[in-house]
Amino acid sequence: MKTPISTYRLQIRSGFTLQDAAAQVPYLKSLGVDWIYLSPILTAEKGSDHGYDVTDPSAVDPDRGGPEGLTAVSRAAREAGMGVLVDIVPNHVGVATPVQNPWWWSLLKEGRQSPYAPAFDVDWDFGGGRIRIPVLGEDSDVDVLEVRDGELRYYDHRFPLAAGTYSAGDDPREVHDRQHYELVGWRRADNELNYRRFFAVNTLAGIKVEDPKVFDEAHEEIVRWFREDLVDGLRIDHPDGLADPGGYLHRLREATGGAYLLIEKILEPGEELPAGFEAEGTTGYDALADVDRLFVDPAGQAGLDALDASLRDGRVPDYEDMIRGTKRRITDGILHSEMLRLARLVPADAGLTVAAAADALSEIISAFPVYRSYLPEGEDVLKEACDLAVERRPELKDAVRSLLPLLLKAGPDAGEELGRRFQQTSGMVMAKGVEDTAFFRYTRLGTLTEVGADPTEFAVSVDDFHTRMTRRQERLPLSMTTLSTHDTKRSEDTRARITVLAECPAEWSAALGRLQQLAPLPDGPLANLLWQAIAGVWPADRERLQSYAQKAAREAGNSTDWLDPNEEFETKLTAAVDAAFDNPAVRAELDSLVEWLDPRGAVNALGAKLVQLTIPGVPDVYQGTEFWDRSLTDPDNRRPFDFGARRAALARLDGGDLPDSYRDDDAKLLVTSRALRLRRDRQDLFTGYTPLQATGHAAGHVVAFDRGQDAPGAVTVATRLPHGLEQRGGWQDTTLELAVPMTDQLTGRSFEPGSVAVGDLLRHFPVALLAPTA
Repeated sequence: MKTPISTYRLQIRSGFTLQDAAAQVPYLKSLGVDWIYLSPILTAEKGSDHGYDVTDPSAVDPDRGGPEGLTAVSRAAREAGMGVLVDIVPNHVGVATPVQNPWWWSLLKEGRQSPYAPAFDVDWDFGGGRIRIPVLGEDSDVDVLEVRDGELRYYDHRFPLAAGTYSAGDDPREVHDRQHYELVGWRRADNELNYRRFFAVNTLAGIKVEDPKVFDEAHEEIVRWFREDLVDGLRIDHPDGLADPGGYLHRLREATGGAYLLIEKILEPGEELPAGFEAEGTTGYDALADVDRLFVDPAGQAGLDALDASLRDGRVPDYEDMIRGTKRRITDGILHSEMLRLARLVPADAGLTVAAAADALSEIISAFPVYRSYLPEGEDVLKEACDLAVERRPELKDAVRSLLPLLLKAGPDAGEELGRRFQQTSGMVMAKGVEDTAFFRYTRLGTLTEVGADPTEFAVSVDDFHTRMTRRQERLPLSMTTLSTHDTKRSEDTRARITVLAECPAEWSAALGRLQQLAPLPDGPLANLLWQAIAGVWPADRERLQSYAQKAAREAGNSTDWLDPNEEFETKLTAAVDAAFDNPAVRAELDSLVEWLDPRGAVNALGAKLVQLTIPGVPDVYQGTEFWDRSLTDPDNRRPFDFGARRAALARLDGGDLPDSYRDDDAKLLVTSRALRLRRDRQDLFTGYTPLQATGHAAGHVVAFDRGQDAPGAVTVATRLPHGLEQRGGWQDTTLELAVPMTDQLTGRSFEPGSVAVGDLLRHFPVALLAPTA
């Protein structure tokens, strides 16, 4: 099996095609990257910038460069001695525009008789033999349907007509009633949908890759990539949505000839991948959470908690209670169709009505501490969730007792559908209830509410971090590590700046108070989140911040939401963001705050970057983040960037020009390129993990480790808690012991073995990357 040393994620779209990616291979090679990592490239919905809405799995998307583009990028990578990793989406397909998806078009036209009917997860009986499509403004809009060019039309929406269902002059409404689909009002999706979706996205329909024929057809093009040696590995999107993730990975491993596989899997603290999973690891959110918390000052927790409580009328939020509520908001709201489908599978002899079963199932699923309890390994997780559900709702004891044995059976047999489908649903509820709701409500420090993290874990000590990295080296040496992705809610450098607030909770509390006086927002916790985010990316343009503010407020769902926006509140929200640009006092407050935060945030960011690039695992660099990148949630984190500027800066560095300041773009590029190159060119220096302990006055502000195993290897040294370090008076007598002569890869300076002053080691930059001197 080929395995990567590092990867560089590229978002492939019509504006940056596979051919464009091929043209950047020489730069990426020079940067130190080992494998190119491509976003989904199969044919997707026209205009899709992300590619997760595949409409035709049989071909590389022409708008993304087509098969010739994949050949070009693969050839360029091969000539440079690099590999190719591609993101694939087995859980669902895009159905926003039915005519673009041959499988879906056939299903709508032919219903159960379609050759693609087995591919889709449809409850035909519940729909009276029809599949419900929630596209109408309201049900009465069936009166505005038209038949044109042999199709049923609803404004710009096009739908097929089954054979023999239309004659010239027929009433379009009656023609609609003869189809295998039923067009319904969009609000009915929450309760009456009868096909499995990706989360609550009506335009992404789940497919059944557990069916061998469906798997084969959905993966025929992907398998070709390996047969023709175009691709070396795959990233698997949302495996938790599959009926049998372990079986899928086994089949995929066989189909690809034993290729390197990563899964987009959120591991909660202490959770590990199921032992039977044939994958090298995850896409790195677990590592992200550990690295972030290493740079958070635990001493700031009390102050930030007090501020948070003051914004909630003195109430200290109970996170477990909060996420139980947000999960129930999801199960009783946008995913209620999924819960009702589960409830309909409960046998009659259980003695539960559909409503009662849905309530009990929702309570169990809301008690889950993880995304999915992979059975049989996760049997205890499921049982504990049932116990917690009963503890919270004692009146559900009999219902839960009846349901548990049914939920424990999640195999492929027909009688095990309830348990199997419950497994597919728990991750949806977790993602929507926690990541996409609670993370916008639990706002004491934005760094902590990142994908894959537990925000109740405020900080990680140096010793605990070393313990986790030692375990990672032993158990997941080929798993990805990351700091920014297309899914992160804030980029790495935004979070690094926000992290500084944990070192100055009193100052932040005062600044937020002044901002609230100048630009009041009648939702204190949201104001806390909003102004942290603005400070994290400032200066930024108005449109970016307005877009973020609206999304954050609607996701939180306390003062407004997506389905029924509160216009009065959103007017105030818009005014608050506008004040950052139009009110001189607000702008001055922000400028002053960011002037103080930025140098300390840059110290955090360089430290986090070097640590992420050198800890055990396969480090990924998200496109463009070798320069400073202060982004917010998508689509903000998918903005275009300038490869030319990065290429020119790298040439300057290679020509001997060191950055004037650690705050320059070139400084981050220096750290990124030198770490990637060292990992690629001196793999022998990254075979183990040994913590290094500094001594002296400011030892607690150093994190250091040696990646050698039987001999000294690469040594990482990074600064933590920079404001506290300043308050201590700097490094003073702090030292670090070096076992052999070492050379700093960032500055070229050499150090003799023995005790080295950390202040001298970090004279030019707040980080150092040392390698044994040749």
